[in-house]
Amino acid sequence: DVQLVESGGGSVQAGGSLRLSCAASGHITSSDCMGWFRQTPGKEREGVAVMDGAMGTTTYADSVKGRFTIAEDNVGNTFYLQMNSLEPEDTAMYYCAVRSRGGCNLKAYFEYWGQGTQVTVS
Repeated sequence: DVQLVESGGGSVQAGGSLRLSCAASGHITSSDCMGWFRQTPGKEREGVAVMDGAMGTTTYADSVKGRFTIAEDNVGNTFYLQMNSLEPEDTAMYYCAVRSRGGCNLKAYFEYWGQGTQVTVS
């Protein structure tokens, strides 16, 4: 099984930056698909960024391109979402997720999820 724990959320003014971390434990590999998603009350969950560990590629939602970066550490147990130039529209609960097989994209089904960390931009 895989456990994911997010950290790094908080409140920031527009234009500021935050870095979210996702610490993974359990059976994960460097070829897994890692992703960040966000959700606000009354809205569907939105895929923000994914990293295909097997291909070494990343995909971003149009709304965050050029501002957010997904990356992983060298060991592979933690991955991050660096968020720059934050906007009030980025306010949401952010979740990290891992998909162990199949295609890696923003619409894919992810098996493992963290509990979420709140980001508030004012």
